Amino acid sequence: MTDLSAQSGLLQTMARIRYFEERVAELHAAGQVVGSVHLCIGQEAIYAGAASALALPGDKVFATYRGHGWALACGVPLAALFAELMGRQAGINGGRGGSAYLTAPGLGFMGENSIVGAGAPIATGAALASAFDGSGRVVLAAFGEGAMNQGAVHEALNFASVTRAPVIFLIENNLYSELTPTASMVRIDRLYKRASAYGIQGVRIDGNDPVAVQKTVAYAASNARSGAGPMLIEAITQRLTGHYIGDAQLYRPAGELDRARSDDPLDKLRARITEGGGTDAGVSALLAGVRQEVARAADEAGLGPAADPATVLEHLYA
Repeated sequence: MTDLSAQSGLLQTMARIRYFEERVAELHAAGQVVGSVHLCIGQEAIYAGAASALALPGDKVFATYRGHGWALACGVPLAALFAELMGRQAGINGGRGGSAYLTAPGLGFMGENSIVGAGAPIATGAALASAFDGSGRVVLAAFGEGAMNQGAVHEALNFASVTRAPVIFLIENNLYSELTPTASMVRIDRLYKRASAYGIQGVRIDGNDPVAVQKTVAYAASNARSGAGPMLIEAITQRLTGHYIGDAQLYRPAGELDRARSDDPLDKLRARITEGGGTDAGVSALLAGVRQEVARAADEAGLGPAADPATVLEHLYA
């Protein structure tokens, strides 16, 4: 696959995520998607780049409650994901998981977690299991930078280091821990440097560059598979929307969102493709095709029957 072809594939995945999230916002406003929803607009390069570097579905991904992008990058069909958020029977989890608890283990997406940082120790356990089942899997645990101050994440990093578990810890650093600037919560805001305390590799990358994300995750996965143990990747990005739908973002300084939009990962990759020999018409056609695909999937999902409330207690375990 040529670089241009690979970059076009990354752009397609990123656009699919972006247009999906924009449509979800519209459906939420119309009352067709209810409950708490956390969009990932602006962070698409992380999901597209990382997922393309893993051997899915053999490798596994554990995400946070901001997980739509991860699900799509892992291959969850658009219509099934729309249906899940709309509480439809055709949803990837039958309409039971909704926005914050969806999962697709058959595609390597082990689901979301609304407990901040909780995915790190779970992913470490899944990675450790590969040493016993001979699967050779690598596990990726994704979480926000605020989770780096959670005790469970520190314990996971230390345990993974000691056991050389094949796990990649990926920080989606969008500069805000919910509504609080992360820089105001730590003395040293280069979180990847904490890796040295656990004796593992740490690196900070441009999370708005899917090629950089892809190369770094591929390197980390190769090392983990060879027995070198875990790696901590800090991917710098930004939200181009609120922490959740309905967030007025009054805490953001004037002009900050405009500056963030000037670093939009889709715009950057589009420019990279055209500078590398792709045509603007070709890129426009690709994006138009993705937009139509997303629109069709949303319409299809909306026509399906709602989940039956009588089945609400099914698939529950205690």
